[in-house]
Order: sequence, then C-alpha cells, then structure tokens
Amino acid sequence: MCVVFLCREEEEVLGTHKAPGSCPYCGGAVMATYVESAWRLCFLPLCHKIKRKFSCTCCSRRLVAYP
Repeated sequence: MCVVFLCREEEEVLGTHKAPGSCPYCGGAVMATYVESAWRLCFLPLCHKIKRKFSCTCCSRRLVAYP
C-alpha cells in the first residue's frame, strides 16, 4: 500500500508600496511587498500567513529588515 501526500505552498501578492529608507548596496528605493502564503495538503488549507518582503527597485536584491 502506497500513500502519497501532496503538500505545497502557494503564494499570492496582496499589494506593494514604497518603504522608507534606501538600499545599502546601490542607494535605490526600497519596495515592500505583502505576500499571503498558504500551505495546502491536497486541497485542504493547513496554514495561512501574511509576510512582508523588502526588495530594492534598482538592483532587485532581497533586503532583510531587523527590528
């Protein structure tokens, strides 16, 4: 008997806006992107999270914000 579990993460962009500050690498503007991620087991939703990701608009690097 073989049981296969299909678990995947789906991401959907909720919105973007300009964030304060500048990129430490090139000095470009920083963009904040709100992403909703959902873990699914087959078709059943297991977990929903809303994340905020920062990136530079000029060099496209992903930036990390420390609290």
